[in-house]
Amino acid sequence: MAKINKDLDRRRAGVLLHITSLPGQGDYGELGEEAYRFVNFLRDANITVWQTLPIGMPHGDGSPYQCLSANAGNPQLINLDRLIQKGWLNPDEYRCSDSLCADLGSKRCALDKVFRNFLHSADKADRHAFAVFCEEQHHWLEDFALFLAFKKEFNQTSWSDWPEPIRQRDAQTIRNGRRRHVHLIDFFKFEQFVFFQQWHDLKNYAHQQGVLLFGDIPIFVAFDSADVWALRKNFKLNEQGEMTVVAGVPPDYFSSTGQRWGNPHYDWDYLRSTGFKWWIERMRMQQQLFDFVRIDHFRALEAAWEIPAEEDTAVNGSWVEAPGKELLDAIYNQLGDINLIAEDLGIITQNVEKLRDHFNLPGMKILQFAFDGSSNNPYLPYNYVKNCVAYTGTHDNNTTLGWYYELNDGERHRINEFLGFSDLPMPAALVCEALASIANLAIIPMQDILELGGEHRMNRPGTTEGNWHWRFDWSQLTSDKVGRFAHWVRLYGRAG
Repeated sequence: MAKINKDLDRRRAGVLLHITSLPGQGDYGELGEEAYRFVNFLRDANITVWQTLPIGMPHGDGSPYQCLSANAGNPQLINLDRLIQKGWLNPDEYRCSDSLCADLGSKRCALDKVFRNFLHSADKADRHAFAVFCEEQHHWLEDFALFLAFKKEFNQTSWSDWPEPIRQRDAQTIRNGRRRHVHLIDFFKFEQFVFFQQWHDLKNYAHQQGVLLFGDIPIFVAFDSADVWALRKNFKLNEQGEMTVVAGVPPDYFSSTGQRWGNPHYDWDYLRSTGFKWWIERMRMQQQLFDFVRIDHFRALEAAWEIPAEEDTAVNGSWVEAPGKELLDAIYNQLGDINLIAEDLGIITQNVEKLRDHFNLPGMKILQFAFDGSSNNPYLPYNYVKNCVAYTGTHDNNTTLGWYYELNDGERHRINEFLGFSDLPMPAALVCEALASIANLAIIPMQDILELGGEHRMNRPGTTEGNWHWRFDWSQLTSDKVGRFAHWVRLYGRAG
């Protein structure tokens, strides 16, 4: 049984904001000046936890829950200004029109120039640091870099559409590919080196300001990923590398037909035979990146919804048990005091709760789910335990203001009555309710601190367009809002 970590065994306040939602000039937030400014805001408001979404490399839809690798970071988050400061890039090298730029974007083109400059002029210490990084991350980095090189060669198509010798990883064909793409492979390794260097710089700065980083991992990986292509024995695939069953969830409050995510399921028998090696390596990486890690869709470690691959919806699936206790025992035995949090939302059974509680994992309590009229609703604050994380909402919910205005008059009256007809407007009244709860950790989405409506939500589950693009602007964060939120954090005993 895992012990409750001291960092989670006290009252804290946190903010949920993905890196891509930071302000800035580019298309996405980055690991640059704005990220450090955000840490300063957290420090000044007595907030000690910054929660992000997964920081992996997404596919074209931008979802951080469908990534090209379980370990690689998203190079779009790399900040070029910090590379200029290091002397690895000249300001006039931001733009070009070569093939790498055309295929992968102007930032990647600039990063290719950084790499060429690095090869030409990097000092001994930087070269050594790069070599050490490649050696330490060899277990995933080699296959990932080759995977991206083949992606470029075959016009970003899925690995399942590549020529059969590459799809099936014929040994000689793979060796030829490594020789053919030697520069690209080294570039993609270097890109990850830069990403992790910038991430750890930010993490170290956050720690200096008393701020802990709270990460998130998807329970499943994308089919079109380096992990599935290179390590397919870990997954339920046929001899041709095709999925026979896919992941998702049955019909629920988000969708009457459920959600057909399309991810491959794990071959738990094979993973067990390896001592869960792939999972332990994955969690070791997360332990290095974050102080706390949320396991998204935790219930799939007890049982997961398997949908026949030929089904168009998630309706005709079934629950298939998973060896969650064995896996978590192995993770804790190998990694020690890793701080895990269970995303225990959705259809939660007593067995899921038993698994969560056996390892003393904090679960999640969402206030937007609390007001169905039942006094036994687990999301009502008087039903909380200390060892949990309270939220007004998550990245999958509407903003609290948007949610409130979509309710009917009777529903709004029930909420207002529970809140004692607070003089505070929405979303402030619900924010204070989360902060006042007995939950050790209360996380408030940035949209609720900024008092933004539903047009600012991050994601709509079950949809594939218009998500993951929201960004805030510093002009929205007035001194009044900062001061008021900092006061509430102190008032409810959550100051750092």
